[in-house]
Amino acid sequence: MPSFDLLPGDPGSPVLLHVPHSARTVPADVRAGIVLDDSALERELDHITDAHTAELAERAAELARVRPWRFVNRLSRLVVDPERFPDEREEMAAVGMGAVYTRTTHRGELRPADTDPEPLLARYFRPYARAMAEAVAGRLAATGRAVIIDVHSYPTEPLPYELHGAGPRPPVCLGTDAFHTPAWLAEAARAAFADTGGTGLDSPFAGTYVPLEFHGADARVAAVMVEIRRDTYMTEPGGAAGPGLDRLAGRLAALADAAAPR
Repeated sequence: MPSFDLLPGDPGSPVLLHVPHSARTVPADVRAGIVLDDSALERELDHITDAHTAELAERAAELARVRPWRFVNRLSRLVVDPERFPDEREEMAAVGMGAVYTRTTHRGELRPADTDPEPLLARYFRPYARAMAEAVAGRLAATGRAVIIDVHSYPTEPLPYELHGAGPRPPVCLGTDAFHTPAWLAEAARAAFADTGGTGLDSPFAGTYVPLEFHGADARVAAVMVEIRRDTYMTEPGGAAGPGLDRLAGRLAALADAAAPR
């Protein structure tokens, strides 16, 4: 059974809402390799999960004039993090949070430091990467371009694992890439979220996800990351969503529609 879903949108839409970090599910055999007890694991999931972002993307798709496609991870990022580089390019590996995490958000032990990542990469990371690349290729074939909107959230206060947590933490952080985020897309994102209390660029999180086979190579693939500060829509950490979720879904829908007709 796939650990992710590609949920179809309008055949003519180039937009793909990517939701990589919304789930809390950890399969039992993967759980066996995690050293935390059950209560500590639940606390870690509270901190590391981008709670309710799959629901946010679903509501946005329903509200959009041109329904975007959605690619949703159904497993926790504690299984594998599909957005990390699986090699030495990944800066988060310095704190034990490469594609397969060995440390927690508070820099405690999650897995033994000598854990071999290869079985998890083979079982989960690479199939996910292939499927996401195929989803992007599908939008390129259908429309001549693809726009990835990477849907995330982040805590109001920095967590110890953050490498760049000292900078601004606006209500909405927009992560950009010099190659894949054209000026029109950055401006559309700023405009869409202008009434949410403020947007910022690349702080506390920078960059955006593009499948490796297109990364830095195919300018037809545009991308922007939307990082929503959690106090704007939920009770932290790991609590229920509030009324802010619907308002933000409307803003995400507006961004999807701004990206669709170009």
